[in-house]
Amino acid sequence: MKGIVGKKVGMTQVFNEDGLVIPVTVIEVEPNVVTQVKTVEKDGYNALQIGYGTIKEKNVSKPMKGHFSKAGVTYKRLVKEFKVENPSEFTVGQEIKADLFKAGDKVDITGISKGKGFQGVIKRHGQSRGPMAHGSRYHRRPGSMGATSTPGRVFKGKKLPGHMGNVKITVQNLEIVMVDINKNVLLVKGAVPGPRKGLLTINETIKQGK
Repeated sequence: MKGIVGKKVGMTQVFNEDGLVIPVTVIEVEPNVVTQVKTVEKDGYNALQIGYGTIKEKNVSKPMKGHFSKAGVTYKRLVKEFKVENPSEFTVGQEIKADLFKAGDKVDITGISKGKGFQGVIKRHGQSRGPMAHGSRYHRRPGSMGATSTPGRVFKGKKLPGHMGNVKITVQNLEIVMVDINKNVLLVKGAVPGPRKGLLTINETIKQGK
């Protein structure tokens, strides 16, 4: 398994060899720095801990200051861990860039979806509205709340208005269309979760061959 952290720039489109338009998401991969290498002998499992982005010293906790100082790297905004098969291939302080992947690779991308705030059932669950005439008295409400005396309660799972978005979402099996090593950019086919400038975790897909 291999993974990296990047930032969503936006969407555009490119042409493939057959002249067909492919919608792609542009992901900027600022160099990820290895802050710790974990092994089975020492930690019980093989993993790679990486740091992403820069942050001011005043915003770093004391334990994390010691952690970064021990690794000999600058203070990082985000620390992520990825499982790897051969941790011996990496060293603390090593930079991991977009060339970790190549065109044609399949990846799973995780991000925080756009927050929509408090929304009704039409926007949140895709339900249909009632007649909009004055006599209807039923327009965008959630619908029947269940029987009256029996069972006399609202069943669990009833689709109701509430908070929408701003949750972790993973889109699986996306294809990398292009890797621009000079600009440190990945072009991924299709849409990925989150707003522009949102952080994304790009992992090697767990559903190989599908």
